[in-house]
Amino acid sequence: MRPKIAAGNWKMNGTAAALCELDALSRALPENPPQVVICPPSPLLFRATDAVHGCPIQIGAQDCHTEEAGAFTGDISATMIADTGATHVILGHSERRDTHCETDADVQAKARTAWTSGLTAIICIGESNAQREAGETLDIIGAQLDGSLPDDVTADNTVIAYEPIWAIGTGKVPSIAQITEVHDFIRSRLTTRFGTEIGNALPLLYGGSVKASNATEIFAVENVDGALVGGASLKADDFAPIVAALASA
Repeated sequence: MRPKIAAGNWKMNGTAAALCELDALSRALPENPPQVVICPPSPLLFRATDAVHGCPIQIGAQDCHTEEAGAFTGDISATMIADTGATHVILGHSERRDTHCETDADVQAKARTAWTSGLTAIICIGESNAQREAGETLDIIGAQLDGSLPDDVTADNTVIAYEPIWAIGTGKVPSIAQITEVHDFIRSRLTTRFGTEIGNALPLLYGGSVKASNATEIFAVENVDGALVGGASLKADDFAPIVAALASA
């Protein structure tokens, strides 16, 4: 059985004062919670891992460099992330692909260095609104999967998050039929490339305007194993109901 995962991406939000939300979230978790991963900004990683010590919340970063060390001013390596006690790293988020011009090859290289440091890579894929309207969604998703995933992917080192770019932070949510189509396509693509055992074991998350009011319906989709949540993960009061919906799915 694939793990259920509720991941929160705080993006460039939060200072040390925001870490109180981790304690509030921990206290609000259901009795048998799914895997919960919070990804705060990198300056908070050390304090965040301290804040969740002893509770069932893991900490992740929002990006890493392709190299383990070097003359890369302002960047953060997977080794540094692991040193904080974090366990995951988001890679290939559409905001990185867009504003930082990251390619599928970049994402694949980052995944490899993340694994080397013992981190689980949460690899993001997704189409733009223009690509969706042009009927190119599955072609784009297929190409991103082919280019972003190394050949030695396993369920222990990788999570895949489908985030339609046009739904991120917009309040727009694909129909259940659209989510089902893409997640079923991803699952089929994975089993074809990696074999049935690995392909069926890789967790697939949905991301894009997930909130308490739509979480239950989204989590009922067969190949949705959880969510990568943005704004709604910043406050425990908003994120806890999403976690609870996943635990009940």
